[in-house]
Formats: sequence, C-alpha cells, structure tokens
Amino acid sequence: MNNMMQYKDYFGSIHYSDDDKIFYGQVEHIRSLISFEGEDVASLRASFEEAIDDYLALCAEKGIEPEKPFKGSFNVRVGSQLHRQAALFAQQRGVNLNKLVTDALERYLKGESLENA
Repeated sequence: MNNMMQYKDYFGSIHYSDDDKIFYGQVEHIRSLISFEGEDVASLRASFEEAIDDYLALCAEKGIEPEKPFKGSFNVRVGSQLHRQAALFAQQRGVNLNKLVTDALERYLKGESLENA
C-alpha cells in the first residue's frame, strides 16, 4: 500500500483519523512542517498541492530558497568498528568511502548480492 503522494518533487504522507473522520498528512523529507487535511482523497490531494504551492509562494515572497527533499547527501552513524572496516575496504579497492557506500546502496536496492563486490 502506498501511503505517499507526490507533487512538484515533494512527498506527502497519507493518514486517516477515525476519531475525526478526516484524512491528514504532512510534507516529508524536509525540516519545515507543512501539514494538510481533507475529508476525502480528492480534497486531501487538493490540500496537499495547495500547501506546496503556498510554501513555494511564501519562499519566493521572502526571497529564501525552498527546502528540497533528497539533496543527495545524508549522514549515517555506523559505529567505529564498521567505519574502520568500510574505510579500509574502500582503500583496498582504490575508492573513497562515499563511492563504496553509494555502490553498496545501489546494489542493495537493485536486489544484487554484495558478496565479492
């Protein structure tokens, strides 16, 4: 089941409150809190798109750069032992740690084995 909507490269979560009989969500993968709601799926979608358009308009009005989800970098906490193993493995292969992690993620997400990589 897909619990996300997409509009202009932004992603919104989809939730339902049985107590309030309303669909609601928030824009995911950015720091700003942007929420939206609707009584049915169509109104939830419209509210999501309106929230994104309002956010982009507000950013333009204030002269600030809107946040973008998935900028291409993230921090991973792995512990010192795994960090050391990965760094040494990358060095043996003649690549940097970023390249090693990127290659491993790509292979993992494609369902490929990481053995003998």
